[in-house]
Amino acid sequence: MDQPPQIQGIERRAIAPGEPPIGLTIAGFDPSSGAGITADLKVFAAHGIYGMAAIAALTVQSTLGVWRSEPVEPGLLQETLQCLCADVHFAGIKIGMLGSAGAVGTVSTFLREIGGAVGRGRVVLDPVLRSTSGRSLLEDSGISVLREDLLTQVGWVTPNLDEIEVLTGMRPDGRESTAAAARRLQAMAAERGNAELNVVVTGGHLARPDDLLLTATGEEYWLRGEHIASNATHGTGCAFSTALLCGLIAGAGAADAVGKAKAYVAAAMKAAYRVGQGKGPVNHLFGF
Repeated sequence: MDQPPQIQGIERRAIAPGEPPIGLTIAGFDPSSGAGITADLKVFAAHGIYGMAAIAALTVQSTLGVWRSEPVEPGLLQETLQCLCADVHFAGIKIGMLGSAGAVGTVSTFLREIGGAVGRGRVVLDPVLRSTSGRSLLEDSGISVLREDLLTQVGWVTPNLDEIEVLTGMRPDGRESTAAAARRLQAMAAERGNAELNVVVTGGHLARPDDLLLTATGEEYWLRGEHIASNATHGTGCAFSTALLCGLIAGAGAADAVGKAKAYVAAAMKAAYRVGQGKGPVNHLFGF
């Protein structure tokens, strides 16, 4: 079987004027298409971006919850990333559920190898650690590699309140403690050589679902949210982080990109229609 070309030394054709930029999602596969790879591809399409994908884990799930997850063998993930990167230039990369320590390490190595081909400022990590039903989607060893290595390779991280508690050991219960946890996460990355990390803490479980943006330069913004009475809550974190990347690819500034991503998810929730018997998906393509 032919091996994919190595990343180094490959000449990739630049995107011509009028052609859509190419975004890459590295995440898990959700067969109900509410989250993960297929949801990310819909978000890319909704924003005029051509999406490519590398599957890091397979799941058995529906709107009723996750039954099982199975990581993709790290060597296969590595070959997929090498094969794609040797062919095209990515305008940005979104990282979601990775499912194993091996996959986290593989993605970290990949980002290190491509270096400046995609700047940190257009690499967004959504640290998917557990399903909404509480099932663990990344073992402790994988969380350690994510903290110690992957955080050094990305420019954005978008944890929810539970995820930032796992990553920092600090439990946010209000604005002050949320900002402290975000600063701690930023400091953890800086201690390992990444002083360019922007942190967005999504506050869907707060009394008012405001999101915090802490920029790499220390600016703090609170983006006001609203509670939306909807059963379409599956994959909202995936949609938000991918929409954020789309805004960054389009050239939006930090606060503008976060605000537009938040508005996109709210509109997609309001436009959702019934799918399945449980927590359904948002309507990613509501504008079409």
